[in-house]
This record gives sequence, C-alpha cells and structure tokens, in this order.
Amino acid sequence: MPRRVLVVVLAASLAAGCGGGQAAARTSVKTIATGLQVPWGVAFLPDGSALVSERPTGEIVRIPKGGGRARGVMHVPGVNANGEGGLLGLAVSPHYSSDRLVYAYMTTAGDNRIVRFRLGGPVHPILTGLQEASIHDGGRIAFGPDGKLYAGVGDAGNTANAQNRSSRNGKILRINPDGSIPKDNPFPGSPVWTLGHRNVQGLAWDRSGRLWATEFGQDTWDEINLISKGRNYGWPIVEGKGSTHGGRFTNPLVTWPTDESSPSGAAILNGTLYAGALAGRRLWKIPLHGSKTGKPVAVLTGRYGRLRTVVAAPGGGLWVTTSNRDGRGSPHSGDDKILLVRP
Repeated sequence: MPRRVLVVVLAASLAAGCGGGQAAARTSVKTIATGLQVPWGVAFLPDGSALVSERPTGEIVRIPKGGGRARGVMHVPGVNANGEGGLLGLAVSPHYSSDRLVYAYMTTAGDNRIVRFRLGGPVHPILTGLQEASIHDGGRIAFGPDGKLYAGVGDAGNTANAQNRSSRNGKILRINPDGSIPKDNPFPGSPVWTLGHRNVQGLAWDRSGRLWATEFGQDTWDEINLISKGRNYGWPIVEGKGSTHGGRFTNPLVTWPTDESSPSGAAILNGTLYAGALAGRRLWKIPLHGSKTGKPVAVLTGRYGRLRTVVAAPGGGLWVTTSNRDGRGSPHSGDDKILLVRP
C-alpha cells in the first residue's frame, strides 16, 4: 500500500457557525490524518490507535493515537464497492486484548455481510445474505454495553423490506459475537432488533445504556431515533414525525430537512449526541436530557465538506471523518481527512 503522509494542523478555537439562532460556539479542530480514500469505519484499539476502513479499496489502515502516519494493516478480500457499498463499518471486540478479533460490515458481489478476523488473518463470515444495492446499504456496526453486536442495515432501495419482518433489511440487527441469535431478541430466531428503518448509519449509547440512531430520510425529513427493543419506526409508511397509527409506530425525537443533514455517524460525549452530516456539511450537536432531546445546534458548517463518521476518542474529543471523495462531494486539498474535534 502507498504510504500516506498525515499532517497535523491545529486550528485554535475556530469560531464555528451555529444553526437554530444560537450564538457562535468555539470549537477546536485538529487535522490528524489526510490522503485517505473515503474513510468509513473507525474503531479504536486498546492502545488508543485506530483502525480505519477505506470504503472503495477494501483496505484497513491503522492511525497512531493522536495522529501520525497511516499504515496499511490488512486488505479485506471480496469487497465490491458498488455505489454506496464497499468496506463499511468496523468494530473491535470488547475482549480484543485476549481474542484479537475485528469485525467489519462489507459489500460483496452478492450481498452485504458481517465478517470477523484477526488482523492479517483469514476472514470468517458470521452473518451473510443481507441484500446489497447501489444505495441504502446501511453499514454501521457497534458493540453495545450488553456485549452484543448491533448493525444498521439499509432497505437496499426496496422500501417494502423495512416492514417485512422476514427481511433483515431496513432494520437494526442484534447478534452475538459469533453471529448467533441472542435468546432475548424480540422476535424468536431472528436477528431483528427494530424495524421500519430506511438507512441507519449511526449508532451510539448514552451512559444509561439507551441506544440512539441516525437515519436518512427520503425527500423530506432526516431523523434521530431513540431505539427500543422490538419497536417499529414507520418507514416507508411514515417519514419524520407523523401519525403513530395507534401506537404501531415510534416517532423520531429530532428531524431535519434532508438538505440540512443526511446524518451518518453518531457519538455521544458529555451528555451530547453528535451526528455527522453529509448533505448538510456540518456537525450536529443534540443535547440529551435522559430520553429527551434539546435544540440541535450546527457547528463546522461548510468548513470541511461532507462529514461521515463520528466517534468518541479515548483521549477525549471526537474523531470525525470527511467523505468528499465518495463521488458526491467536492474534494479539498488533503481529502479525505480525519479531524480531532473538541466541542
């Protein structure tokens, strides 16, 4: 793999534009990686360094704690970067120090699947047969505080999938680390945790163990949802906040017009949910008050282009990836980048 030079640039106390009529916030931004090809998944290792997936290439690179030179550590075979697909989310085993396992959500020529492996070793599929398409592949995976692996799976452009309980598309899935089905899932024998989703690409837990998810809308409303076991979030019957059809559906807690957001990655830091916005080209801050949300505020608006993945860094702050080389952005010098953001 070609070596990439990663520059470190500190922009001290940048004044970042805010939305919603709020006063300007002061946000420190430090560029810690450059020259990446559509960085999609970011997962930290116990030593504070991070594994980063490059969506179109199938490569996983490792970035030292705090930034430095990215070095290729593995090529994942069989990746098919069709449209929005490719090598997507990454997760590190909660027991990595002993089992050395890394998990990835990937698109092949025939499906989306979740695989696991040790770096440089053979790849073992643990969940296969998820429909793949040029759009709505989902792809975010993360371990919850319960030790289970959760996955946001898009509807693959077929809206009927989201309400079809027999389909695993248009869902949030929950599986054991070996791919088997947890006995306490809401639908016996099924990995489905929640349904009625269009395209979930952000998963984050708060300190009380509540799961929050970002979701791409179609033409009108993007969403932040508070995820509860077995609930139906309405797509495609409802987009945004609408009728719950007598309690059948669960409404989102936050919505935006789609040109202001297209929310992908999500992270929670100090009681605030952060969501990267692709079309909106900004970072959204949503205060959390238990199971309720405060008024969203936008920072970094228009400064770095499309923002994809947001993760809480072990040393504090957030790592935020740009996605300007994904075919829908306007690449800046050094793109794609990883930013260390300290709100």
